[in-house]
Amino acid sequence: MRTAGIVFIVIGAIMLIWTGFTYTKKEKIIDAGPIEVSADKEKTVSWPPYAGGILLIGGIALVALDKKR
Repeated sequence: MRTAGIVFIVIGAIMLIWTGFTYTKKEKIIDAGPIEVSADKEKTVSWPPYAGGILLIGGIALVALDKKR
């Protein structure tokens, strides 16, 4: 239980600091026999800051409840 709490605390803190990330994906535009045209598309993954706060608070609660036992 304590280990899960610590993991939640770390992930929650990371999610509060970095609210998302961007990556590049290569997509085919035209594929006509020997002719192939592709383009790099930039994709963004983001999450709301309160999700990190919820994980952080939940992790603190798990660690605190484990100490009481």
